Amino acid sequence: MTQAVQAYSYAGPSVLADGRLGLSTSGGTALSGPQTHPRFFSGLLTHAAPAAAGLLAVADVALTRYHQPRPGWTRDPVVTCDGDRLRFESFSACGGVYARLDVLGLDGDVLDRGTTNVDVNGPLRESLARVGGKDPLHLGVGPDELTVTTLDGAVVEKKVPLPTRWLRGFAEVQVIAAGFDLRAELQGPQAVRFLRSLPRKASTAVWAAPSGRDLRLASGPGRGAVSLAGVGRVATLMPLLRFAKALRVYGPAAGAGHQACAWELELPGMRYTLAVSPEPWRGFSGEGAVLEHLATDEAAGDADVVGMLLNFEPTVEIGLLADRSGLTVERVRAALTQLGTAGRVGYDLHEAAHFHRELPYDRDQVAQLNPRLTAARALADSGAVRLDGDQAQVTTSGGVRQVAIEQGTCTCEWWFDHRGSRGPCKHVLAARIAARLTVDMPA
Repeated sequence: MTQAVQAYSYAGPSVLADGRLGLSTSGGTALSGPQTHPRFFSGLLTHAAPAAAGLLAVADVALTRYHQPRPGWTRDPVVTCDGDRLRFESFSACGGVYARLDVLGLDGDVLDRGTTNVDVNGPLRESLARVGGKDPLHLGVGPDELTVTTLDGAVVEKKVPLPTRWLRGFAEVQVIAAGFDLRAELQGPQAVRFLRSLPRKASTAVWAAPSGRDLRLASGPGRGAVSLAGVGRVATLMPLLRFAKALRVYGPAAGAGHQACAWELELPGMRYTLAVSPEPWRGFSGEGAVLEHLATDEAAGDADVVGMLLNFEPTVEIGLLADRSGLTVERVRAALTQLGTAGRVGYDLHEAAHFHRELPYDRDQVAQLNPRLTAARALADSGAVRLDGDQAQVTTSGGVRQVAIEQGTCTCEWWFDHRGSRGPCKHVLAARIAARLTVDMPA
């Protein structure tokens, strides 16, 4: 499996002592420019206990391989400070679960805006698990807060693999989530009751169907129902139930079989979101949701234009970006998808909007992260596509494939296996690329 290596270098380990939580940072991008150990925030967490529990939940997802569990590398969570909130993100080792904790309404000094990795080590996890009561907690995101450990010059260095499949999943989940709708909203007591009613066996698959102002377990898909394959993948919600004010469930339009979904807990002063893939064995990397937008010839150039207009805002306003860039709304959306594949934007379901962040991945890896798109472009460039109105014939080493361009259907085995549920096949993409090239050619 192709993979890159991520090197973390911290000025010292993150610590929690005497009511002060210091999160050590490693690399990243800020408004002030690239930083080795950026310092973003210093202030109070008014709701200390749910914040500590939420941070632990995010770290637990990064530590876990839900499908075929086994020991392995864990990647440190990512934090983005946008001046209005802190967003802590992680992605499971198996590539099927995404977690984010949004800490809202910052009470303190925002020293810079940007994104960085944060160290969450074993001793810190033990300390966070003991946080309770109603006393506020002082939080520092950056090395200046680490007075307990940095006086001796302690340095923490880690190197972890970042498999291509893992990188692609972190990008794909944002695009998939952008297509979700709110399916149900439960108040605290109902949320607690429903989540505690889930089967105890982690591998169990269930359907959750709206029933008035509640959710009920159903035997199969139905109107407004959301599927959850592998109930153990929402286990990190359970320790947060004692703080829960509401539960919101998001999912795509009804369809056959299990589909991805997202679960959002409203906590005092913050929100915790989990997105899970359609099946435990099926990570987000294979969903193909980004391919349609990436296949447009102008997407990469548009992404460069739109990317220069992003300034770590809490929400990205597409209409405003269209006005500033001179692009259409659809081209801005495609550009945001391209930026998402490079880890430069995420998606907030509650706000129904993208947000800017800069993950430490090279944008030149985008083509490598989407081999289906690379193969499609090769077919189009080699002249393998013959267009006939809305139909196309794509000649491959395995034979000639008949493609319906508008409907996105194909006679290849891959399409018959997935029926569009995992994005278009390489033959459909190749035909659409060739069709665009034909339209764009001067008369």
